[in-house]
Amino acid sequence: MEAQETIVCRGHPFVLGNHPTTFEVTCENHLTKNGNCIIGIAADKGCCGLSAEFKRVLCHDDAVLVTRLACDGITVEVKSRGSSGLTLHHPTDLVWRRSTFICGRTIGILSDHVAATLPKALVANLAAGKDMIVTLTAMRPG
Repeated sequence: MEAQETIVCRGHPFVLGNHPTTFEVTCENHLTKNGNCIIGIAADKGCCGLSAEFKRVLCHDDAVLVTRLACDGITVEVKSRGSSGLTLHHPTDLVWRRSTFICGRTIGILSDHVAATLPKALVANLAAGKDMIVTLTAMRPG
């Protein structure tokens, strides 16, 4: 079982990429230096904008989420887990977490990348304000 979503967003001069436990993409079109987990702004959807089919696949304890971040020739793949505890109801934000903490903004837990571990070239492209394509693939066995 598999479902896919695509999100388009862009960087901002305040993308720092140094948060040690999460990274975030938001529909908001502004950013301050305090938002050091945010890597993309002006996204075309938040958690609540994801399709019902995608949510159905991701919201299980055996689900795997593969996130592909692509920005100006730099691509990174992030592996995370889904969970039956995900609500995916936040209107503007999507957050990937290293931990198992879940709230309405959480899209993936136990992520193998956080803002601080993303490639520096990707962060530099985003700090230059370039566009990023976020491809989400949720998978479950059977």
